[in-house]
Amino acid sequence: MTTTFFVCGVDEAGRGPLAGPVYAAAVILDPDFAIEGLGDSKKLSERKREQLAIEIRQHAIAWAVATASATEIDEINILQASLLAMKRAVEGLAIRPDEVLVDGLYCPDTGISSRAIVKGDSSVAAISAASILAKTARDLAMLQMHESYPQYGFDAHKGYPTAAHMAALKLHGISPEHRKSFRPVRELL
Repeated sequence: MTTTFFVCGVDEAGRGPLAGPVYAAAVILDPDFAIEGLGDSKKLSERKREQLAIEIRQHAIAWAVATASATEIDEINILQASLLAMKRAVEGLAIRPDEVLVDGLYCPDTGISSRAIVKGDSSVAAISAASILAKTARDLAMLQMHESYPQYGFDAHKGYPTAAHMAALKLHGISPEHRKSFRPVRELL
């Protein structure tokens, strides 16, 4: 009898924006089903990310997406909030992984053997898959946030500090979704 060793890839999306939650995803890929075209979500077109996200959700052994809110980011800082979202994603998996591979320099404390891999989203398929799920989930959330706060243009810049976003902040002030601990927002308070 062979026992299966489950490796989970983890990545986050939305550390840099001035508004909205940070998202993280955890994915255990099926070793018998290769998903073509996985890569760093930032280097893929929006259309390609959307297509891959559907395929990942259909064919992964397990996947989960989790967040840490703008309030949590302000309370514990963006790095700790990113790690918290990652921990929540891993804990949200239907199957407990045997190993957790995380994009970047730091691992969330999950109680599971973990390794941080710099540029892991470009080199490890499961991390690439997590990167794609986190990015597509966050982009969708920012489109929904745009419906509540259309004056900020979240549908276009997804909360990043673009010239248009900075102009909207100066004109309209901050929304409840803005990260008050981030300097451009803090300076407007």
